[in-house]
Amino acid sequence: MFVNDYYNNTAQILSTIFTEESNVINQAGTALAQVFKRDGLLHVFGCGHSHMVEEELFFRAGGLALINPIFETSTMLHEGAVKSSQIERMSGYAHLVLERYPVAPGDALLIASTSGINSFPIEMAQAAKKAGATVIGISSFFYLDHPSRQIDGLHLKDVCDIAINNHVPVGDASVQVRSDGTKSGPLSTLATIFIANSLMLAACDQLNKWGIEPKVYRSGNCQGGDEYNANLITQLRPRIKHL
Repeated sequence: MFVNDYYNNTAQILSTIFTEESNVINQAGTALAQVFKRDGLLHVFGCGHSHMVEEELFFRAGGLALINPIFETSTMLHEGAVKSSQIERMSGYAHLVLERYPVAPGDALLIASTSGINSFPIEMAQAAKKAGATVIGISSFFYLDHPSRQIDGLHLKDVCDIAINNHVPVGDASVQVRSDGTKSGPLSTLATIFIANSLMLAACDQLNKWGIEPKVYRSGNCQGGDEYNANLITQLRPRIKHL
C-alpha cells in the first residue's frame, strides 16, 4: 500500500538524518546558542515549499523567540506558484530582499533549499555572509552532481558556514504511483522541519549547559500563555519585522 510505503520512507529518512547528521546539527546548535547568548537573531528563509521552515520556527508554541522570518511573498506559492519558481531562479534579487531585514554581524541565517541549485537562495546566503551572519544551510547533497543555476555554478552547500544534508532523493517524491514511474509522497518538508527543530533543541541544550534559559514562546491556548508571551513580544517587536 502506498501509505505504508510512505510511512517507511519517512521513518527511514528521519532515521538517516538522526544517525548521519547529528554531529553537524549539534555543531550548528552550538553556533546558534552563541548567537542567542548575545541576544542576536536567527533569520530564516526558503523559497517555494521551503518557505514553510520560516512558518514552522516563527512565533509558535515551543518556538524560540529570537527568530526573524524573511517572508518574501514573491517566492511563496499564494502569489503565483509558477512565478515563485521563476523568481527562485533569478539572479540579482536576493540582496534587495535582505536589505529590508535587520541582518547584523553576530546574527545567523538558516536557509533551506532542497535542491540547492537555484540562484535566489544561494545569493541570499552570500548576502547574509557579507552582512556578517553565520549561514546554516539545509539541502540535499544528492543534487551536488547536478548543474547549478547560479551564475558561478555554486551550490548552496558551497556558500554556507555549516551545511546539513536532508538526504531527500532527487525529485523529492518517494512513492511510485503511476506506471510511467511518476512518484508522489514528497519528503523534503518533513526532513527539513525535523532538522530545523532539532537545531533549535540543540541550541537550547547548549544554552542550558551555559546556565542560560532560552527565550521560548508558550502556547497562547494554555492558561497564562498570552501573559507569558507578552513580555517577549514587547522586547522583540522593534527588532522582528513580522511580530
